Amino acid sequence: MNGQVDPRLHRLLGGEHLASLRKRLRQRFERAPLDEAVEYIRVGELTAEEHTALASLLGRSQRRSRSLRIDVGRVDADLRHAGLAPSLREALERLDGPISHLAKARVRLQTLWSGVIDGCNHPDLAGLLGTTAGIGLLKRLARQDANAAAELRQHAEKVLRCLPANGVTRSQLAAEVLGDAHALDNGRRVAALVLAAWRQSLTSAPCENGNMPIEPGQDADMEPVVGGERTRDTWAKAGVLVNELARPALFLNLPTGEAGSDRRPLGEPAYASLRSLLRSPPRWDAAGRTVYVCENPNLVAIAADRWGADCAPLVCTDGMPAAAQRCLLSQLAQAGAKLRYHGDFDWPGLRIGNHVMREHGAKPWRFGAIDYLAAVQTAPKPAHALAGNPVDASWDGALTLVMQEQRVAIAEEALAASLLQDLHDR
Repeated sequence: MNGQVDPRLHRLLGGEHLASLRKRLRQRFERAPLDEAVEYIRVGELTAEEHTALASLLGRSQRRSRSLRIDVGRVDADLRHAGLAPSLREALERLDGPISHLAKARVRLQTLWSGVIDGCNHPDLAGLLGTTAGIGLLKRLARQDANAAAELRQHAEKVLRCLPANGVTRSQLAAEVLGDAHALDNGRRVAALVLAAWRQSLTSAPCENGNMPIEPGQDADMEPVVGGERTRDTWAKAGVLVNELARPALFLNLPTGEAGSDRRPLGEPAYASLRSLLRSPPRWDAAGRTVYVCENPNLVAIAADRWGADCAPLVCTDGMPAAAQRCLLSQLAQAGAKLRYHGDFDWPGLRIGNHVMREHGAKPWRFGAIDYLAAVQTAPKPAHALAGNPVDASWDGALTLVMQEQRVAIAEEALAASLLQDLHDR
């Protein structure tokens, strides 16, 4: 209770025994329609004490009833005449504090959030905030605080103006743009908003640095995943390096237009980090050439031992391709290479095949239903059982069916003899 409340007002409506009554009266003012005065209030389920208090307020007889109808204008006039308060609303506020007008509060809040959205000047972020999911994300990140959201949006815009980058590290970008080297780490609010805006842009425009959207569901590096995509891969698409030396891309005999290059000796497997692929993209001399893509590093070693410098160009995804492998495959595809993919005949192998063929335009390489059935016939006994949930092969509808029938998994290395026939670069 306010210390300046007239004792008469307190005796009339104050006290804990009338707290519930005051709460119901306050709610009627809180829920009033926008720009509409409260003229009448009907209060029901009155206790004896509540009825007595209202009857005194209204100047009525004490005849007991369960509900009373309050003429607000008349009560306001009576309170003013008695010098207790300018109005019933004011009396309630003096007793229990300010009354919020919910309709006006909603309008003010909508105006604040509209200002946050309308103040966005970056097209990708504006596109994200123009969606229900996007504005919902911003509100969650800002914990429903419009002022915090405006600051968060401004920071995200600063970062997005620097994208795509050219192989800058994430910590360097964060330090230079936001003054905090960890401001874009996994789990930070600005990072989440930047990544969401960048992913939004990838759905409608080609991405830079030869990177493409990826398939949901795999997270071999145990990194945070949003919409099926590792954050490191999304940063890589934006030219930003996160753990840029992790899981480099393995390849053999990839042709380049770089004369005298000694970092990719013919006949020997070589690696390219995400750092090198983004900062110094090779000039792949691959237009019209077939580049074979395998899933397992062992096949690269087998091919190098068998054919050496005479082996056809070969790239290894090393399981589900990570950022470096995706970047390399996209660069080769953009250079005009004809990618041909082979992997393990198991459900993860089909999932990887779906990704490589869809996102990088690859074609199957001895990776169909007929090839699988031939492999089953020559597989050692007892065969390795096929486990897990089935995956539809986008390139061959019959492959999934025959794998479900045979229930045999075939490792890629077991098929090296047939694959090596194709890899001799005559």
